[in-house]
Amino acid sequence: MTSSPNLKEKFVLVVEDNVLNFVLISRILGSLGIRCEWKTSGYQVLEAANTFPNIDLILMDIRLPYEDGFTALEKIRGSAIHKNVMVVAVTAEASPEQLARARQAGFNGFIGKPIEPDRFTRQITRLLNGEEVWELN
Repeated sequence: MTSSPNLKEKFVLVVEDNVLNFVLISRILGSLGIRCEWKTSGYQVLEAANTFPNIDLILMDIRLPYEDGFTALEKIRGSAIHKNVMVVAVTAEASPEQLARARQAGFNGFIGKPIEPDRFTRQITRLLNGEEVWELN
């Protein structure tokens, strides 16, 4: 693993419809000095991304209201500004089949829920270092 990035300069967009999961994720990110913004559905992702042009990472649940994470990812990849942003699926649907589907769809990683804080801290650091993370749990 390469040296740790300056996490205090990083910005993460979290797309999560469960408030308890978002609180946990935001607290972990905050403990690392990472700024984050929260959206609750897939259809809000591109609009939010355009509001924050310097996004370092998007953590996206797969099961979201209105538009799922796969549909939202297609929109992100179709955006001139954000097509190369690292997007990671964070989901309770953690199975080998879902991981393979996420990889085929163009996600840059997969993190299964439930989130374990110490492990998640390491996963986020790796992701912000440019590494892909593909872990069921």
